[in-house]
Amino acid sequence: MKFKAIITVAFVMICSGSAFAQQRPYYTQYILNNFIINPALAGIENYWDVKASHRHQWVGLDGAPVTTYFTIQGPLTKSAMTRENATSMRPEGENPRGETFMENYHSTDPHHGLGLTALNDKTGPLNRFAMYASYAYHLPVNEQTSFSAGVSLGMQNMSLKTGQLDFGTAYPVDPVVANSAFINTIKPDVSLGVWLYNARWFAGLSAQQIVPQKLGFNDGKLGGDSLTIIGGKLIPHLFLQAGYKMMVSDDISFLPSVTAKYINPVPLSVDLNAKFQYRDIIWAGASFRPGDGAAAMVGVNINNTFNIGYSYDFTSSKLNAVSKGTHEILIGFLLGNSYGDWCPRNVW
Repeated sequence: MKFKAIITVAFVMICSGSAFAQQRPYYTQYILNNFIINPALAGIENYWDVKASHRHQWVGLDGAPVTTYFTIQGPLTKSAMTRENATSMRPEGENPRGETFMENYHSTDPHHGLGLTALNDKTGPLNRFAMYASYAYHLPVNEQTSFSAGVSLGMQNMSLKTGQLDFGTAYPVDPVVANSAFINTIKPDVSLGVWLYNARWFAGLSAQQIVPQKLGFNDGKLGGDSLTIIGGKLIPHLFLQAGYKMMVSDDISFLPSVTAKYINPVPLSVDLNAKFQYRDIIWAGASFRPGDGAAAMVGVNINNTFNIGYSYDFTSSKLNAVSKGTHEILIGFLLGNSYGDWCPRNVW
């Protein structure tokens, strides 16, 4: 019985290899909420930005990842540089995010930013729930460029619902495991980030889960029966990002960007993103991941309080034969937006 339990749990660990390599959830619309990757963006705008996202990955595949998150972040003080301008007045015939805006753009005043993140990520019987509090400090580098650094501190709870384990009749789940209902472990989590930005470009570096920790369930014991569980390790995730905004016409902007992600020992992965935006109202974009797949995105800023985005991913791997793609929806609310911004002033 013990041997069978060991094999069962070991099989779960092996099958959930993504939990020990790609341990963090994957997002497509992080280009609308880079705060979910880098805590240095807390307070980057002149309002409190609320985002709620739901992502259903590999639809049609039983036990596929489902990720839901909520974030809120904003400045402790409003920037004195922000006053009535083309953005808030929205004069007819002029793009509020056009060349005039970029030429008159000023770097931020020194200020503090705060943020909060709640996240739930479920893959089959594995579930990860996490909460983080973030702090960032922003300061000007010159007249048009600003720099910020941030830290995120929190806890994550990794749980395994043993009642959902099913490997078929040929490999029955040992009752010692199945009758345990669920086993979990709580770990502290720390992330760091820096961000350099102005009206035309941005660059950032962040590290999530920077404190490597061993990951096991219930200290290697199930129901009081001493069992050896193959353990894993929570490992750091590194992100390097950069983007540049250019005007295609008076009303249309083009923002290409790149995100490189490194998780040892997994090979470096790269996202190549492109976002076209009409004035400050509607946008469309695409993301290409060499060797993995691509995504299409679209969104609209309804007004200066509410915006929404949607993306659809398809994979080029063999999962494409059993998956109907990945859907992700993101809803945003702008709180305390006294100057009437319809979209971010700072490129992201």
